[in-house]
Amino acid sequence: MTDEDLVAKYAAEAKIAIMEEASRRIAESTDPVMEERLRNTSLLTLIDDAELVPAILSRLGEVRAALDGHGGGISVSSIEVLTNDENKQTIDLVLDLTGACISCGAAPGTLDGIKNDLEGDKEVSRIRFSANLLETFDELGKEFILTHGSVTFV
Repeated sequence: MTDEDLVAKYAAEAKIAIMEEASRRIAESTDPVMEERLRNTSLLTLIDDAELVPAILSRLGEVRAALDGHGGGISVSSIEVLTNDENKQTIDLVLDLTGACISCGAAPGTLDGIKNDLEGDKEVSRIRFSANLLETFDELGKEFILTHGSVTFV
């Protein structure tokens, strides 16, 4: 076995362990029946509803465990319903972090995780983040997130 094979093997094992731990933590802090209902409810029907943010959270994977476990969350800054040429509607979301997630050093990874998880939903056309979030970072943090994050701020 080469060094590269060994690294790949350990990386795969670590990924599985992280996914299992995240799933366990999410299960401990949520109502599985409610989560399933929210996951199966169209976001388009929840645009002006108090359940919109919980429904968005229910669609997150491992990053949800980090948000819940570290006292953070998300809020919706804006939402736009888009209609394509085939009359299919999707939503374009601008999100913000809340709670302990504001200005956290792990925010670039959190933002990437949120974006990747939500853009995997067939009803979501695009995820961007509020430019106000950038103002919560010091200059070094702001430069880091703009350079290394794969997210867009508006």
